[in-house]
Formats: sequence, structure tokens, C-alpha cells
Amino acid sequence: QVRLVESGGGLVEAGGSLRLSCAASGRTSSVSGMGWFRQAPEKEREFVAAISWSGSSTGYADSVKGRFTTSRDNAKNTVYLQMNSLNPEDTAVYYCAAKWSGSEYYAPRNQYQYDYWGQGTQVTVSS
Repeated sequence: QVRLVESGGGLVEAGGSLRLSCAASGRTSSVSGMGWFRQAPEKEREFVAAISWSGSSTGYADSVKGRFTTSRDNAKNTVYLQMNSLNPEDTAVYYCAAKWSGSEYYAPRNQYQYDYWGQGTQVTVSS
């Protein structure tokens, strides 16, 4: 079992920045890819970013490419999402997810490939 806890959300003005963290605990030795997803009100949950266990592979949604950066510190069992140049369209609940086992170079974009999910953290961007 793996437990994920996100933090770092909040209210920020358009153009501002936030850094989300996702701390993993439990059987983290078998965790491989980690992903970030978001869900805005009355919308489907969508992919934001993903990173492989090795950190060598990352992927981003087109809507955040160039603005968001994901990284991980395996020694701390923590994944980060640095969000810059935020705009109101980024307002959503942000979730991190962990994939159980798999290639250390794999960073899935498909939410159904993830096995564990955090409770989410709210990000609100005001115009």
C-alpha cells in the first residue's frame, strides 16, 4: 500500500507561481512513474505532467508545457510540480498519482495506469 499526500495549493493571482509537493509513504520501493492530474469543476480529470522513477523521462500536457515542471527526490519520496505563469484556466483540484512497479524510465500519461492517488489540493488562480 502506498499513501500520497499533496500540499502547496492555494490562491494565487494570474501570472503567479505555486509549487505543489506530493509525499509518498508506505511501500514506496515499488513505486515507478508518478503523475499529476487536475480536475476543474464540471470537467473530466485531465493529465498535467508525469515523471519516471529515474527522473530521466518527463511528459507534459500541451496546456502546461513551458510553464510547469515536475521533479522528484526519491530520497525523500517526494514529487514536485512547479507551476509558473499561472492563469485562471489552471484553477482545479490537483492530484498526484503513483504507478506500482514498472520500468524506471516510464512516465504514464493515462490515469488508468496509476494505482494510487492522493486526496488532492486546490489551486485557485484569480484574474
